[in-house]
Parts: sequence; structure tokens; C-alpha cells
Amino acid sequence: MSRIKDAFINQKAFIGFVTGGDPDLKTSEEIILKMIAGGCDLIEIGIPFSDPVAEGPVIQEANLRALAAGATVDSIFTLAASVRAKTAVPLVLLTYLNPVYHYGYQDFFAGCRRSGIDGIIIPDLPYEEKGELQPYAALQGIDLITLIAPTSGQRIARLAEDAAGFIYIVSSMGVTGTRTQLSDSLTDTMAAVKAVTDVPVAVGFGIHTPEQAAGIAKSADGIIVGSAIVRLAAQYGQEAPDYIYHYIKQMKAAIS
Repeated sequence: MSRIKDAFINQKAFIGFVTGGDPDLKTSEEIILKMIAGGCDLIEIGIPFSDPVAEGPVIQEANLRALAAGATVDSIFTLAASVRAKTAVPLVLLTYLNPVYHYGYQDFFAGCRRSGIDGIIIPDLPYEEKGELQPYAALQGIDLITLIAPTSGQRIARLAEDAAGFIYIVSSMGVTGTRTQLSDSLTDTMAAVKAVTDVPVAVGFGIHTPEQAAGIAKSADGIIVGSAIVRLAAQYGQEAPDYIYHYIKQMKAAIS
């Protein structure tokens, strides 16, 4: 059983996202370790990219800050390796296909394994092209995380049948960012996924309050929060780790 699946055993998993290298690599590591101390059961680390098409303004700006501070794919591997040396909590990278393709599939996934990465999320990778990367990921033991959106409809069974690690259910149409209201079809989507697979289901996009998290956790196996954490990093900079720690504690308590 992989570290990712371990995160969902006998609990609702809290998954936190941070943009690697924002505001700098040293603070990024401090933030991640504080997130784990606060109750994160799995960490998503975003590889900064100049055109993050699935992201709203908060994470877009974090990408630009990290790139301006000198973050690269290699520096994110170094960051992940440093975190892995201090914790067994699963680590998942979130990136786009362009950086992976440019780095080279074989070298990229070998770098993931060396750095202690357990899985990868690629929002702009069509399911039909997944086979291009799958052999390289599988060779290195990296779970290629499946995303399912409110529009997936009749494709849900096909998308879920070979899912690994966990399934990322996108709560709402559009890009990342906090929302006051999530999709009315979310419950139906989760039910459709659970009808065809035992792979854990985690919901992300828009969740930022304890009330939202608690409500969704009644049906989901995990909750994913990104923009609210990244906003704290933007607001407090190098002082952000402690603020993020207290936010994570509050959110984890809401789903426990």
C-alpha cells in the first residue's frame, strides 16, 4: 500500500496545497512542515509555471513570485527531498504537462522518486493522452492522480477505472480560488465515482471554511485546500508558517 493510501486509513484526510518556492524555498519548507504539524495528512507542492491554466489569481500570483525568486523544477525536487527527510507524510506534485515534457518524462519521474514524491497531478493532461506518461510514472512508483470534474458525466467510470492514489474531484467549474457556493452536482459526482471504485475520493477547488470542509467530508474521503493557504503565504510572507499552522489546525479539526 502506498503512502498516499495510508493517508486515508481510518480518517478523513486533509490535503493542503502550497506553491513551491513562494515566497522563497526556505520559507516554503517551513510552511510545509508547519502544515504537517497542524494536521495535513498529505501535501501537494505546486511546481511554479508561467501559464498555470487551472489556477485563479491567488495561485497564479504565487507562481510568478516563486519564478521571480528563482524556483525551478530542480529546486522543487530539492525542496521535496529535504521535506521527505523529515517526514513520512505523502507528497504529491502539482504541475502542468509542459514542464514535465520539457524536462523529459524519464528524467522527471526518476527525479520524483529520488525526491520522495508519491504522486503527481497534471490538470492539463487529457485522459486520452495519459498513456504517454503512465509507463514512466509506474516504473518509478509514482501515482498519476486522476481528476474528475462536474462535466465528466458518463466518462466517470472510464476515468476512475485505473485511478491510483486518490481521485481528485473538482468541486466547481472554473479555476482555483475560494468560493461561497460549490457545485450542486458535487454529491452526485462523488456517488458516481464511489459506485465504480474503492480508490479514495478527495474534493478540491473553492473550499476554505471549516463549515464547507465539514459538510463535504460527510461524503468525501478527503478535503483539498489550496488558495486559502497560498493567500496566507502571500499576506504574511516569511512570517506565514505560524499563521498557516493555525489555519490548518482549525480546518483539520472540522473534518475529524
